[in-house]
Amino acid sequence: MPVVMARDLEETASSSEDEEVISQEDHPCVMWTGGCRRIPVLVFHAEAILTKDNNIRIIGERYHLSYKIVRTDSRLVRSILTAHGFHEVHPSSTDYNLMWTGSHLKPFLLRTLSEAQKVNHFPRSYELTRKDRLYKNIIRMQHTHGFKAFHILPQTFLLPAEYAEFCNSYSKDRGPWIVKPVASSRGRGVYLINNPNQISLEENILVSRYINNPLLIDEFKFDVRLYVLVTSYDPLVIYLYEEGLARKCTSNMGNSMDKRLPAYMVLW
Repeated sequence: MPVVMARDLEETASSSEDEEVISQEDHPCVMWTGGCRRIPVLVFHAEAILTKDNNIRIIGERYHLSYKIVRTDSRLVRSILTAHGFHEVHPSSTDYNLMWTGSHLKPFLLRTLSEAQKVNHFPRSYELTRKDRLYKNIIRMQHTHGFKAFHILPQTFLLPAEYAEFCNSYSKDRGPWIVKPVASSRGRGVYLINNPNQISLEENILVSRYINNPLLIDEFKFDVRLYVLVTSYDPLVIYLYEEGLARKCTSNMGNSMDKRLPAYMVLW
């Protein structure tokens, strides 16, 4: 996971006393990008947690790189950063290079960030990560660029706002529908229905037409995930992680609708 390093590393890269340490292109934690290869990028290595290699720690320690963790308990992130020579500061400190937070920052906090300070959340990134906002944005793109260009999800309704429209569509096709909370993850709160009366309207939910003939492997549902790191929206800069993750259900489709959505997934 690359993170742009602090300004002081870039400024001192050309000095004679530091040239021996940080200008070596074969250093495992430094990658140079940009015009004339002048922008240093710090590359984190997961195995550093186990190896505790002093050569891995030297960049973070030499330039006093620091981090703080706010409103979350990210033990893995803390271990990775510590293994790379970062030191942790108090959550209220303003002297840090990386802030890892469990929630979105307020605009006034974002405006106070210096060029050498990075955070793990972009403003309004929930426009993609929340199911209701993603649904609305896909609909907007369909209107702007054409339905065929963004025909990437089944017929969907946001309830309770679109409950009447959903009931009208259900009366024409009573096939199974899948219900999902708009702001949940890991399959929590997901269930299948055959009748609108089975839906609880106490909170915002997304209801989509269930795909009866999904792509299967040996009658098992699966998914494939690729992980990316977006460091900038304008210009758009995306790093694609070289490995992915495939997961396979523990129950096959069979003839029962109850088996179409196993609650437990395992690594495959």
